[in-house]
Amino acid sequence: GKHTPKPLRFNPAKLTGLSERLITSHWENNYQGSVRGLNTIETRLAAAMADPDFPPVAYAGLKREELHRTGSVVLHELYFENLGGSGEAAATEREAIAQAFGSFEDWEREFRRIGAGLGGGSGWVVLGFNLHTRQLENYWMADHAHGPAATVPILVMDMYEHSYQMDYGAAAAKYIDAFFQNIQWESVSARLAGARAI
Repeated sequence: GKHTPKPLRFNPAKLTGLSERLITSHWENNYQGSVRGLNTIETRLAAAMADPDFPPVAYAGLKREELHRTGSVVLHELYFENLGGSGEAAATEREAIAQAFGSFEDWEREFRRIGAGLGGGSGWVVLGFNLHTRQLENYWMADHAHGPAATVPILVMDMYEHSYQMDYGAAAAKYIDAFFQNIQWESVSARLAGARAI
């Protein structure tokens, strides 16, 4: 129960198409709320382990909540870390993605389409490197707790309504456009290199 929030690595007032108010609210309320929640759950799990009479079904419920909160913390940290850039992928990133998807444009089209399908609801779009298949794939994720097996997230887009509603209401497609204008491709490249080295 000793997790601390990671600070933003960019100035939220300098993003294109995503307001400082939106990013600050998202970081302070949703992300930091998950950090606090994870700390609380871990503290309760420690206390429950010390109690031999603690019901297994209640312990399982705490473990389920731990899974959910851990996923939220990790995915939010990856999301904020891959924002703050120019949105312009370098030749190395474009080539790596093109090798996996046929072209960079085909990859982007699919990534955007998955995001549009999650609009108005909740979930994540993740470009991930699957350590088992050794391939880059775009993944649809309904929530924080269910991700693709053996996969390292390379690029993460939050599609929960809190990530865009304040700026765009129900217009999720406009948020997706803004997200792409702010991708920090250097972070994406570093994650891919790290995943391939595993």
